[in-house]
Amino acid sequence: MSQSTPEFDPRAQASYQVRFDQGVTGAQRIGGGADVIVWVDVLADVPSRAIPELPAGPAVLEAGFIDVAAVAAWLLAEQERIGRRVFIAIVAAGGSDGAFAADDVLAAGAIVDALIDLGIDDTSPEAAVACGAFTSLRRAVRHLTGASGSGRAATAAGVDPAVVHAASGLDSSSSVRITRTGADVGAVDATTA
Repeated sequence: MSQSTPEFDPRAQASYQVRFDQGVTGAQRIGGGADVIVWVDVLADVPSRAIPELPAGPAVLEAGFIDVAAVAAWLLAEQERIGRRVFIAIVAAGGSDGAFAADDVLAAGAIVDALIDLGIDDTSPEAAVACGAFTSLRRAVRHLTGASGSGRAATAAGVDPAVVHAASGLDSSSSVRITRTGADVGAVDATTA
């Protein structure tokens, strides 16, 4: 049985351009060597939640269903601008207690799907699974967002169900939310977000 060295974690998905994991621990696991971390939190504003401390170095985008196409187009434009592959860590935020969040996984899968449509298709198996979840459940996204644990928790906390419903509106925004620029990625056009 072979043992992995501390420098190499096979779960880091480092050989893939598009990676996927969940939560802060997942961001730490797959963020090494990434140019961009896409923090996917569908209900980030319902109620407002701050992005946690993520690995230093990569640019950080905040995303959800509302800006899938805009995020994918921005990542492709950055790749073309810098003239090399952009390595992308897509992270489903999940609950603050580490709970699984179906809505975040589906939105992460939507971003992977949009990247594949643009030709950025070197995805890890984990990213492919998230993409498959989205593509097979695309028609149920609005229902699943409201019915998910995080959707029900938001409405139980007093958030209007219409607001939760709006957060699942695929591509209802053309803006890209850049939270942090990286050394190469996002530095030039960060003001256009």
